[in-house]
Amino acid sequence: MYSESDIDGAVAAGVLSPAAATAFRNHMAALRQAPAVDEEQFRLLTGFNDIFVSIAIVMLLVAVGWIGAAMATPLGPMGVAAASWVLAEYFTGQRRMALPSIVLLLAFLAGVAWTPLAWLIAHGNAVEAQVKDITVDRDVQTAIVGVLGAGIAALTALAAWLHWRRFMVPITVAAAALAGVGVVISLILAVVPGASAAILPIVLTAGLAVFAFAMWWDLRDPLRRTRRSDVAFWLHLAAAPMIAHALFNVIGVFEDAMNGWRALLVLLLYAAFGFVALLIDRRALLVSSLAYVLYALSTLFQTAGAVELSAAFTALVIGSALLLLSAFWHKVRQHVVGLVGPALAGRLPPVNMAT
Repeated sequence: MYSESDIDGAVAAGVLSPAAATAFRNHMAALRQAPAVDEEQFRLLTGFNDIFVSIAIVMLLVAVGWIGAAMATPLGPMGVAAASWVLAEYFTGQRRMALPSIVLLLAFLAGVAWTPLAWLIAHGNAVEAQVKDITVDRDVQTAIVGVLGAGIAALTALAAWLHWRRFMVPITVAAAALAGVGVVISLILAVVPGASAAILPIVLTAGLAVFAFAMWWDLRDPLRRTRRSDVAFWLHLAAAPMIAHALFNVIGVFEDAMNGWRALLVLLLYAAFGFVALLIDRRALLVSSLAYVLYALSTLFQTAGAVELSAAFTALVIGSALLLLSAFWHKVRQHVVGLVGPALAGRLPPVNMAT
């Protein structure tokens, strides 16, 4: 499987002419009856060897972490982070393997984030002995935990930035963004007493900020032919759960009894997500909020009396709707994009077949 960035790389290397690359893209768009941008491509596998190598990497890193932790607790995650970076020099830097690169990045960041936690666990008794005579109220305890969390998140964000500068794996930007969100939320919880009661609006704001960051990357590559599109894909995938989870929990989907009006509100909100997804040509919001709309529709069927078959009817309706939307995505998107002004439409992924 070759990505759009691979085709551009072939053009830059002189292997393909720009005219040949354009003709190939137009041929594939006509063959699929949709422009390439609608496919929302991203690279996860370059071949089955990716899976084979990823399994071997996981086994090796587990062994490194296990042996390191047996010597000294912090050495486990430190060894995982170090080994992940060394392995990335070959599998990411030279081989450009997709799935192993993602696995190595996540292992590296997990190792970096877990190292200070492992140190605290290893020295927990000593720390407790020093502070056992100090009376600390709950707000101060929350502030201390928040500052520690912010520090760990900041360290993880710094590690992600260094990894991006060296290897430029697209998912790295999303990981750094989530770490940045962790820093902000932890500091808010540490500084503002009672901020935990407003955690859902905070998460929603953070999700919208990550979504805006994803759109910044998307708008720089509306044809989705460069690494920027892959970066935007992972950012959308990171932002969507925060937005969907916060909004639907503010509505109280799982807290109180789901009545007809609340279920209708969930369906309308899902329709709004669908409109945004079609407009920007990204499906992450639809996938992230799927569990909530399934629950709401199932409740409606139960209210109507179809208790035993509510799950089956829900799957039938939602599955059919999503399949129809997928089949006619391009045609529906043409109408949706036509509803916005030409200035905005000109910056969005194109709706014409020749891209």
